[in-house]
Amino acid sequence: MQFGIFTVGDVTTDPTNGHTPSEAERIKAMVTIAQKAEEVGLDVFATGEHHNPPFVPSSPTTMLGYIAGRTDRIQLSTATTLITTNDPVKIAEDFAMLQHLADGRVDLMLGRGNTGPVYPWFGKDIRDGIALAIENYHLLHRLWREDVVDWEGKFRTPLQSFTATPRPLDEVPPFVWHGSIRSPEIAEQAAYYGDGFFANNIFWPKEHFQRLIELYRRRYEHYGHGAADQAIVGLGGQVFMRKNSQDAVREFRPYFDNAPVYGHGPSLEEFTEQTPLTVGSPQQVIDKTLTFREHFGDYQRQLFLVDHAGLPLKTVLEQLDLLGEEVVPVLRKEFAARRPAHVPDAPTHASLLAARTPAQEVVS
Repeated sequence: MQFGIFTVGDVTTDPTNGHTPSEAERIKAMVTIAQKAEEVGLDVFATGEHHNPPFVPSSPTTMLGYIAGRTDRIQLSTATTLITTNDPVKIAEDFAMLQHLADGRVDLMLGRGNTGPVYPWFGKDIRDGIALAIENYHLLHRLWREDVVDWEGKFRTPLQSFTATPRPLDEVPPFVWHGSIRSPEIAEQAAYYGDGFFANNIFWPKEHFQRLIELYRRRYEHYGHGAADQAIVGLGGQVFMRKNSQDAVREFRPYFDNAPVYGHGPSLEEFTEQTPLTVGSPQQVIDKTLTFREHFGDYQRQLFLVDHAGLPLKTVLEQLDLLGEEVVPVLRKEFAARRPAHVPDAPTHASLLAARTPAQEVVS
């Protein structure tokens, strides 16, 4: 099982001292966080894509390419790549390029985003969100698997005898996760292609995501990709830890109360009861994360949000130390002991390359 972190890249004033980092400070902090994640033994670093304040990661592949040159092992991913407003041709080429630079340590999470105004900024209509996600991914899927593509759809100009360059590393496209917090159509899409489904379950009660994941698993089996419990599932999470749980609550409360996404809404106690947010000791994080398997079945990727709401870099790095030293080693052992042998690991470039059949190699 893979454990890692994701960042939304928000530039938020620290409510305890009034400091607002510059965009440059925040961007460089994200690089430092990725390097630290590798240092402490995490498997994945993922960055969001946003084109509006207070967020800075408008060019994920630029950031991930830079991080690739400063790391050796960690998997580089997104959370999310906007399949609706990005040109699928540009996605195909950007991520294939990143594959080569990172020696295959690349996958991506596709999603529609949660910011309505982004659609007209890129010449799209939010009312076409689902249709854009379906059509654009159909093209992206082909661009990575066919050397020459003839294509015509509703939302972009036709392609005639087009070849996306560079080709995917070793002719193996990056693995794709389809991210969703509310759309059964996206769960269906992930199942149809046999891709991963990432339920970013950080805002709503578990019952909503149980329904989405169950739909994805059932349809994954329907399309012949394997048994329902072999479907590739990822989950989100949020943590803030101190050795003493009371210290964690006291320190994190002002950040929670003023967070740009969920501040001034439910109380910290209500949010921790209804969502994966855990504010407390490392053991409390372990205990709550282990319940995710009970709610959603065996799954392959767990990403935590640790660097939002104005938390200073020093504090974030301390959180990563606790994750790497006290939390993730226990979770690895516990999840491995409970997972049936027939449930696969999260796909990587190496595993996808090894799984290619001789017939596929001949065709390619």
